[in-house]
Amino acid sequence: MKKVLLLLLIITNSLCGQQFNKEIFIHKKDSLPYRILLPKNYNSQKFYPMLIFLHGAGERGDDNKLQLIHGGSLFKSNDFRNNYPAIVVFPQCPEKSFWANVRRNSDKDIGKKFDFIDGIFENKQLEMVERLLTFIEKKYKIDTTKRYVGGLSMGGMGTFELVARNPDYFAAAFPICGGGNPKWANLLKSTPFWIFHGEDDGVVSVDFSRKMYEALSVEKASVRLTIYPDVNHNSWDNAFAEPDLMHWLFSNKR
Repeated sequence: MKKVLLLLLIITNSLCGQQFNKEIFIHKKDSLPYRILLPKNYNSQKFYPMLIFLHGAGERGDDNKLQLIHGGSLFKSNDFRNNYPAIVVFPQCPEKSFWANVRRNSDKDIGKKFDFIDGIFENKQLEMVERLLTFIEKKYKIDTTKRYVGGLSMGGMGTFELVARNPDYFAAAFPICGGGNPKWANLLKSTPFWIFHGEDDGVVSVDFSRKMYEALSVEKASVRLTIYPDVNHNSWDNAFAEPDLMHWLFSNKR
């Protein structure tokens, strides 16, 4: 049974990658693998929205494939591509790195073991993502009023931090089963958020999303929180199935 599931995963990943161009961004001695999906009937003279998606810890590496496992199918679907023509970018975080600046606290329960540091500090991986976005904006015509970011788990944490590092850049964000530092709320408040989490998440506690929602609400930000009862860490399956997610996302402009 395990061999069958693994084979299906490999086949799905291969199919997802067929329309995503495989690229590597290089800055000095550092490199960042990424996949990029251009709109159907791409017109180099037309301006397009840009969406960047940050994967979870399980998809780290340098094969430039694993990052498409969750979300790749959604963004290459005919429904998405016909209704929301956009340039979609999936960078891949190195194996021993992390999208977010967090500390692991072994004294806490498993799902609550993350400590989000105060302030915005050096983050090599997000700095590479920022350089990648700058590069893409030079290479393609991007509608700068419609830049979006989302991510799951580690990528959900990275979503909060990337927006905090660039408070006037993104038009909307959708972190899934992630978390951040509530003290960043003042930096995040001008960006609409739709936060997702599973009530029974045993890997990243739902409390992290609740605290971010509460902090953003205090700042009177445009924020939505969807918590799925009886759902563990894989709340991305539920979030990706939300019929209004893409409509909500692309209706936001900076």
